[in-house]
Amino acid sequence: MQRLSRSLLRAIPRTTRPSTPHTTTPFTPLTTTTATPNIAAMATTTPALSADTFLSLIKNRRTFYPLNKDLAIPPARIQELVGEALQHMPSAFNSQSNRAVVLFGAEHDKFWAMTADILKTVVPEAAWEAKSNKLAMFRAGAGTVLFFEDLTVVKELQEKYALYADRFPIWAGHTSAMLQFAVWTVLEAEGLGANLQHLNPLVDAKVVETWGVPATWKLNSQLVFGGKTVDDAGPKTFAPLEEKLKVFGA
Repeated sequence: MQRLSRSLLRAIPRTTRPSTPHTTTPFTPLTTTTATPNIAAMATTTPALSADTFLSLIKNRRTFYPLNKDLAIPPARIQELVGEALQHMPSAFNSQSNRAVVLFGAEHDKFWAMTADILKTVVPEAAWEAKSNKLAMFRAGAGTVLFFEDLTVVKELQEKYALYADRFPIWAGHTSAMLQFAVWTVLEAEGLGANLQHLNPLVDAKVVETWGVPATWKLNSQLVFGGKTVDDAGPKTFAPLEEKLKVFGA
């Protein structure tokens, strides 16, 4: 830093240089502005974002099946939340292969009516009543987020980085899962209930036809959201943590 300070000093015209250290306005090296920030200190003095806050949101995210069409927030806010999550989700090689479609109101109803028509052709008659009731429960919600991955992006990366060609579909699945979790969590944080469904690939072709999404968008899941009809999702059981977590060297 001393070497840098002398370089800066030589750049000052001689007429403006202080010949001797000034008692009231000394030349100050740039150490105060270029020093490495104390991250640990910042972490303890900036509580706006904390790990505990994030963990509480994770714990708060639960599956709610019975939903209604009463939204605690406007559709514009939901669109904003999905968009922000979509924009900032990490992805391998910054591939950004995630895509999403948000259906509200009549479009949401259309999706679930269409899904019922498709499933009725493949579900055994003896099982149809139970399946139909479940689909009606999803339709009773206020909206649905359709999550896709763009296969064009995946294919381009496979061609560009042949060494990892077999991994890119897996990595695309990773970023898709993160997006689904993130959107589910932020909607829950805003007071909505949600549940995640997987009706693909049965409905894929009809989705492309109905909403005009590219055929290269592969549908991964459907997040149904709406107003909660119950406040508590019920107890959740957990396998012992020691069976799932191992730590070495701590």
